[in-house]
Amino acid sequence: MGDSEEIAPAVQSILSAARERGGADGRVDVDARSLATAFEEAERGGRVPTIAEVKPTSPTTDGERTDDPAALARGMVDGGAAAISVLTEPDHFGGSAETLDAVRSAVDVPVLRKDFILHEDQLDVVEADLILLIVRFLDEPGTDDLADLLDAARDRGFQVLVETHTADELERALAAGADIVGVNNRDLGKLEVDLGTFERVAGEAPDSVTLIAESGIATPEDVQRMREAGADGLLVGSAIMDHESSAAGEPADVTANTKRLTTPTDE
Repeated sequence: MGDSEEIAPAVQSILSAARERGGADGRVDVDARSLATAFEEAERGGRVPTIAEVKPTSPTTDGERTDDPAALARGMVDGGAAAISVLTEPDHFGGSAETLDAVRSAVDVPVLRKDFILHEDQLDVVEADLILLIVRFLDEPGTDDLADLLDAARDRGFQVLVETHTADELERALAAGADIVGVNNRDLGKLEVDLGTFERVAGEAPDSVTLIAESGIATPEDVQRMREAGADGLLVGSAIMDHESSAAGEPADVTANTKRLTTPTDE
């Protein structure tokens, strides 16, 4: 991960809190809904395979959505989302295991648990179809080995989205056995976004890997750019949630925002 000063203070705070969190009582096993099937169905329906994110708030957005998360998720699916991502990090993103459980009960598509998982016992919190492992924060002192966590997650029935940001991290993910790989356009060291990140890193991935472009995707033009660079799917949060109220004072329409990105005119 490198020296601590390379990580933005907001992210340092998130990691510090994550190191202190344990799992729930007992082991979680899940009969997962297939992300591959969901992506295939989206493609057949003329939609861009998209994981839409229920994100009440975050260190990189203004404002907060207080709508019912389950209703938001249903709206995203109505707008064409192939899967839903739910933040379960409580201290900085306003997430919870209870929110994910409610969302998963409300929709019939795969649900990703997005959190900062550093230890195996943190897998045993809530049933989800996929979990997120971030390469940059693993294989470091005080964390579990990426390959071991990947195996432990799969043993419980989870599919695993392994997040990368550089070619080196992609290489580490592939060496650990990842078959669903996200390339985050946001540099978690500086919290800056560059869509060129996916374009630079994605070309190093084999065709057998499902590639997901993450962060900074806000317009149909961004969608087209990521697809042309090889993205099999997208992970989109803020552009759909749009935490800032409209001029009329109403929260953004997540169904319309999702549809705008999953059915761009040039696709």
